[in-house]
Amino acid sequence: MKRIGKFEKVSITQFITDWKDTFPEASTEEIEKIYADIILPKRATQGSAGYDFFSPIPFTLPAGETIKIPTGIRVSMEEGWVLQCYPRSGLGFKYRLQLNNTVGIIDSDYYFSDNEGHIFAKLTNDSNEDKTLTLKQGDGFMQGIFLQFGITYEDTVTTVRNGGLGSTTTP
Repeated sequence: MKRIGKFEKVSITQFITDWKDTFPEASTEEIEKIYADIILPKRATQGSAGYDFFSPIPFTLPAGETIKIPTGIRVSMEEGWVLQCYPRSGLGFKYRLQLNNTVGIIDSDYYFSDNEGHIFAKLTNDSNEDKTLTLKQGDGFMQGIFLQFGITYEDTVTTVRNGGLGSTTTP
């Protein structure tokens, strides 16, 4: 198995900024505690393709509701690789839990963005059976899979990223 990346936490300063943007009522002390307890993504078994992301907080998500979670995680990886993020399979099966962008694409150059490559997850409980999803702090909710990709022969892109969602779109 080729080793191509490393998960780490964003800085505490970046995490506080992003957490307050999402949850403005949270105190700095609460956010520092959440940050201290962040668990880096890991695989459950030797045969697992996905790295489980763990919820930094407990939350309840009724059917039809959405939550945005700043994970506190960033990832460095070799060029030519991408981290694709999906809901954990069991949660998708039981609750139709979905990422709002369907598949999260974390490019290798996102690590160098102004927001330190902070990975967010915007989740919707799309249950059509009126099921409520409840997760505890530390429960797995998303999985990331590293995949290698190619480019076309005529590709001449030299642009450098500096931003997050939607920052690489060009006319």
